[in-house]
Amino acid sequence: MVIKKAELAAVAVKKGQYPEDNMPEIAFAGRSNVGKSSLLNLLVNRNSLARVSGSPGKTRTINFYEINGSFRIVDLPGYGYAKVSKSESAKWGAMAEGYLKGRDVLRKVVLLLDIRHAPGANDTMLLEWLRHFNIEIVFVATKADKIKRSQLARRLSEMKRDLRLTPDETMIPFSCVTKQGRDELWDMINQTLEP
Repeated sequence: MVIKKAELAAVAVKKGQYPEDNMPEIAFAGRSNVGKSSLLNLLVNRNSLARVSGSPGKTRTINFYEINGSFRIVDLPGYGYAKVSKSESAKWGAMAEGYLKGRDVLRKVVLLLDIRHAPGANDTMLLEWLRHFNIEIVFVATKADKIKRSQLARRLSEMKRDLRLTPDETMIPFSCVTKQGRDELWDMINQTLEP
């Protein structure tokens, strides 16, 4: 997809702040420091559309990015960061859940997981929740450049097993350094947006 326009359309912590539900949305979710902001910037060929930080937990709001005036990418707050209070963590969870449960224009959730680590309890909990509400999921294994090429297939297989992926559920290895997985992710987005 050629990105002609990518801009922040809204920053929200509650439903009343969401943009009008007049175009399809694809949400991106993942634990803190999984590389979500870097991935989003690479997808849309912008260096600083989504704010990137070396310290986890920077995205504390739901950020809506309008792409080419035809759909939105929704950046959900990261979860599982230990250095925030339990009340703050619960607030983020409620914010994300409120969006995921109540947004009719949501087409799919892209769940990001760090390929170097086994899925954690928060990853599994979100996955079960999404499945319970029949929300379509695409899995992206980030930071694929951080492991040896010879380990890639084994790690993907282990992650698929740990998450109990069905044969028709996709896991895309992704690297912001080498751009591996970028085209596959855009193919999925394009298919999702087809009428």
